[in-house]
Amino acid sequence: MFEWIKVWFLEATRQTVELPLHAAAPLMVVVGAIDSSLLSLPEVNDYITVARIAHLPHEVLYFPLFPAIGSVIGSFVLFRIARGGERLLERRFKSHHLDRVKSLYQRWGIFALVIPALLPPPMPFKIFVAMAGALGYPPGRFILTILCARAIRYYFWGVLAFFLRDEVKLVFAWLENNFFTFIGSVVIGAAVAYILYRLFQNARNRSLRSRAEATFPD
Repeated sequence: MFEWIKVWFLEATRQTVELPLHAAAPLMVVVGAIDSSLLSLPEVNDYITVARIAHLPHEVLYFPLFPAIGSVIGSFVLFRIARGGERLLERRFKSHHLDRVKSLYQRWGIFALVIPALLPPPMPFKIFVAMAGALGYPPGRFILTILCARAIRYYFWGVLAFFLRDEVKLVFAWLENNFFTFIGSVVIGAAVAYILYRLFQNARNRSLRSRAEATFPD
């Protein structure tokens, strides 16, 4: 029933790897921009970067820059939209999540954006981008932070694929025969990570409430 998804995914990967650089580069910029703005393409940039460099290792010096640039463009679009203020964000994000992100910015400033920009899902990213816009952070500093963090992330995958390219090719060959097993494992892993995150948040909130009640008894 879902065989077409497998065929489409593997064919799209193959074509992206085989595209000449003058076509692959703008494609990665566009994909990176889409993923970091209003839509989401989870980890597609990472996947394509690994696949491309494993098959074309000489591109390791510059190919990771293209998804990083795309991510900067998409993030800046969201950043500009969020300049409308925090009330605009309340339509998209839960208020307690916004409060948590705002407190991180109050503590760490623009550096609160670095970790979300470095890590893949399920680490939230767009809420940090939007909050930076709502809080009025300087655009130049925002762009530089996103560019550096995203470049580190994609160059990490690129260098890894460069040195382990034979192993990466074996993984892709395995993926052709075990596509749905892989997708199922990713979904289960993401679900488990989310459940653990929620349990940690609930335990932390209970702890904070208990401390508050002990500090300020009725």
